[in-house]
Order: sequence, then structure tokens, then C-alpha cells
Amino acid sequence: ILPYILPFSSSCKAPERKSRSSKAEARSRAVAKEKTLECGQIVWGLAFSAWPVAEEGDTDPACTVGLPCLILATGLNDGQIKVWEVQTGHLLFSLLGHQDVVRDLSFAPNGSLILVSASRDKTLRVWDLSRDGRSVQGWRQVQVLSGHVQWVYCCSISPDCSMLCSAAGEKSALLWSMRSYTLIRRLEGHQSSVVSCDFSPDSALLVTASYDACVIMWDPYTGEQLRTLRHVPLHSALDDSSEVHTSSLRSVCFSPEGLYLATVADDRLLRIWALELRSPVAFAPMTNGLCCMYFPHGGFIATGTRDGHVQFWTAPRVLSSLKHLCRKALRTFLTTYQVLALPIPRKLKEFLTYRTF
Repeated sequence: ILPYILPFSSSCKAPERKSRSSKAEARSRAVAKEKTLECGQIVWGLAFSAWPVAEEGDTDPACTVGLPCLILATGLNDGQIKVWEVQTGHLLFSLLGHQDVVRDLSFAPNGSLILVSASRDKTLRVWDLSRDGRSVQGWRQVQVLSGHVQWVYCCSISPDCSMLCSAAGEKSALLWSMRSYTLIRRLEGHQSSVVSCDFSPDSALLVTASYDACVIMWDPYTGEQLRTLRHVPLHSALDDSSEVHTSSLRSVCFSPEGLYLATVADDRLLRIWALELRSPVAFAPMTNGLCCMYFPHGGFIATGTRDGHVQFWTAPRVLSSLKHLCRKALRTFLTTYQVLALPIPRKLKEFLTYRTF
């Protein structure tokens, strides 16, 4: 993997005051303005969502009437969640309820404006930011999910919006129903704290990453472990004179087409894994890595670091096979149990349920 340099700064720094002359120069050059949202607290979690078009007669529209806009939810150190209109930088509202750091945020992918927040107060909270969720007192808190005994680090909503996975400083991840907001099952198999999780684009797979240096691939419908990816040190890419801790995986994410995984670990490597192989297909040396995320249309990966930088990397591009596209289309609306009930050959069932690798 080679670094991919984009034509803008990727460092997250403290805001600096700009002189009027520099602002005028920027306007004269017609460059994009740099925006700074003053949150007033350490920002731990971020989540974007589209806001519906405002209609005539709305008493408190978030956006200009007739125009859609983008909102950003920020999880803060004091337990608040502040929601901003991105284009203008206007603070729309704050969500209050958490008693400690809001560590992660996840919007439902279906555009319903359901937001899930994960906090160090050991709870997850579900918020309804749609028009129906607005009351005189503020935005409606739909549910408080309790079950973790440690800080909650990560939450991920499945693309079909039926499930929620949460990871805390525990050896198990929790899988919740997004329809009834009840616990479906505990996913037990890791030997150390689970710190990251992500669903495949068709919701048929779930991956969890742990300090035990393993990524486990699960069938979220049955709770079955399908594969374990073990992070083995790659000494040739490291400085042998320094002490390397390979037992700390930090982040895992699926590629948009669902054929690759990216992982970041404390052994100073970004790894790319092909879904059907047990060893990485590409490496990139990086330091202080904490998180990774694929560009929505594939081809690039963004990684965040402790020293305040976001780095961009080229990633393997793939043309999905017709078989995989058909599987992805079917699994988007069929559960594992529904596939197993189909009157089709066993080998086809195994392929559709990802049991063939």
C-alpha cells in the first residue's frame, strides 16, 4: 500500500486565528474555506447524516427551506452530544443524558435519523432526531441500553438497520436488536478486551477486533464463529531495536464492496485482508494508529493517529464477481435462517452463508 496524498491538510490541529488579509486572499483565490467547530470539549466520536429537506411552515428547520443538508454529531468529553449543520457550522442542538465521555456514535444507515451513542458510563443510548422525535423538552431519547460492565468503546449499526453491535473493555461483544432494543446474544470467543466492530455491507457478517491480536468473523444471526484472523508480527517492516506490542488491535472495518478488511494494530502496521484468505494481502507501516475507515466508494483508506493526523492510503481495487454481487444482493434481505430454509443445493447454501472459505 502506498500513501495517497490529497491536496488538502489532513492534520487535526487547534484552531488558529487568521488575519483579515489572509481571509481576503483565500476568498480572492476562490479556495474552499476551512471550518472549525468550537465544541468546547475533547471530541471522541463523529457521525454524519443527511438531514431531510425543510418544508414550508417548519417552525425550527435545521436547513434552508427546500434544500437538503448534512449534519454532524460530535461525542464530547463531558458526556454531551452536539449536533451541527456542516455547511454553516451552526450548532443545531445538544443531546444530554450520558454521565461520562461519549466514545462513539453511529447513525442508522437508512436515513431515519436514529442515532446510537456509546459512552464510558457503560451505556448505549438511542436518540430519535427526526421530526417525530422532537418534543417540547427536546429530542427524544428512545432507549438506554445497559449490559456492559466496562466503558463502551464502539457501536456499529448493521446496514439493514436490524442489529447493533457494541464493544467495551470486555472479552465479549454484545449484539442488540434495533427493532425491540433488547439484547440478542453475547459474542464470546476473544481472550482480551474487544475494542472495535463492523458489519459487512450486506449485514451477513460481523467482525470484532480485540487486544488479543485477533479479528473474529461472525455470523450475527447464529452467533457462529466463521473465521479468526491472527495478527503475526512482520519484523521486516519494523525497527527491530524497539519493543513492539502486537497484542493491541485498535480498529477493523469492511471495504464498501465487502471483499476486504482493514485493521490497525499497535505493531505499527495497517493491514489489508482479503475476505477469503487467512493472511494479509497488503501492509503499510504507520505509527500511533488508532482507527481506520474506507472511503465510501472504495480505493482509499483513512487512518487516524494519536499525534493528531489523518493519513490516506491507496487500497486494492476489486471488480466484484457476479457470484459475489448476487450473494450480496440476496443477503441484504435474507437472514441466515431464511437462506438455510431455501430449497437449493447445500453447496449454494454454504456459499450464500459465507461457509465456503
